[in-house]
Amino acid sequence: MAVERELRAAAIGRVETVAAAPRGPGSGEVRVSVRRCGICGSDLHFFTGRQPLPAVCPGHEISGVVAAVGPDVDGWSPGQRVAVEPLVRCGHCPRCRRGDYHLCRQLRIAGVAVPGGMADSLVVPDYTLFRLPDAVDFELGALAEPMAVVVHALRLAGTVEGTSVLVLGAGSIGLLAAAAARHLGAGSVAITARHEHQRAAARRLGCDRVLDPDDVQKVEPRPCVVIETVGGSAATVPDAIRTVDRGGTIVIIGIFDAPLRIDSQALLVKEIRLVGSMVYNRTGGKADFDTALEILAAHASELRPLVTHVFALQEAQIGFETAADKKTGAIKVMLAPTS
Repeated sequence: MAVERELRAAAIGRVETVAAAPRGPGSGEVRVSVRRCGICGSDLHFFTGRQPLPAVCPGHEISGVVAAVGPDVDGWSPGQRVAVEPLVRCGHCPRCRRGDYHLCRQLRIAGVAVPGGMADSLVVPDYTLFRLPDAVDFELGALAEPMAVVVHALRLAGTVEGTSVLVLGAGSIGLLAAAAARHLGAGSVAITARHEHQRAAARRLGCDRVLDPDDVQKVEPRPCVVIETVGGSAATVPDAIRTVDRGGTIVIIGIFDAPLRIDSQALLVKEIRLVGSMVYNRTGGKADFDTALEILAAHASELRPLVTHVFALQEAQIGFETAADKKTGAIKVMLAPTS
């Protein structure tokens, strides 16, 4: 097999492309030729020193083409276009059997604990693959992973149809959350955005209100559901507790740098549900990835502009620097490993 390339986190603020000898797929495995891999906010956490550097090739927002299949693989053949759900699990524990494999004690995430998609190819279990609909190209296909994150969060919030939804943060996850809420029938969708290019994107997606983060408590109607996507050191959870309607639900997606301090009295008096959301799963036979791909196919023309930059794999350093600097107008930055 020819020598390929993969990305490595060399140091805080520096990534580099190195040679890699790809392995063939084993039993139950598929080798995917990567076409696009998104740079996620969690990738930026290691790039900026807020999280440890991964010891493996990073990247978990992956689309590509089946290149080879191993023994005991059914239903997949070379040439099929796919998105990768980057969760490797045991498949046997009670959580896995009921579809809550994201809570498996043996869970390993591609790009964190096993090699990820910022490479010319990667080998994954066949159960991680989802076919791309005809309306979904490779760039939209790489958005399936973050879209599945927000689909899962909205599902945990309960029925959003006809309700008022507030999304805190207008990065790629926040904007996808707003689009998914609209698709799922929310009565109104508001979002907070700090940068003009984010505000413009939110308006294009049809958000009913686009707020400065400092004005979040002025939102009307009071939201029944708040989706928190910022994390870091932001005061978004206290803001959400003050802003959400009585009996409302707050779902946290953002990764925070330190333990949160919250107003437990307000939580009690307003009878707020505060829910953590961990990636995605499969409930009732339907995966969050399936719903994500349906939304991407239904709104392809609206969602495509969220991909603002695409860099070749060898330009990954520039790609990471672009994604980390909001003055560039970046929303979703992707790498294109295969030339």
